[in-house]
Amino acid sequence: MPIYEYECMKCGEIKEVIQKFSDKPLTKCRHCSGMLQKLVSQSTFHLKGTGWYVTDYANKSKKSCTSQKKKEKKSVATTDNSNKTTDKTS
Repeated sequence: MPIYEYECMKCGEIKEVIQKFSDKPLTKCRHCSGMLQKLVSQSTFHLKGTGWYVTDYANKSKKSCTSQKKKEKKSVATTDNSNKTTDKTS
């Protein structure tokens, strides 16, 4: 079951409540009977194991970018070396 956060508009108290998806949102603060507002909070949901983008596919795209940059550097270095040898013969 998810944990929802509510903030009281009157006293400012923030509460965490475990609720089912089918439960209605809370409306009154138990402390002061003020109106509650549901907060949007950061999720702590993590995908663990293999088969997810973070664990498998992200590494492949980084490797392909790195290998492509290495190829570009080699071609630039080769071009620079060929230009230098041409300059010496002229």
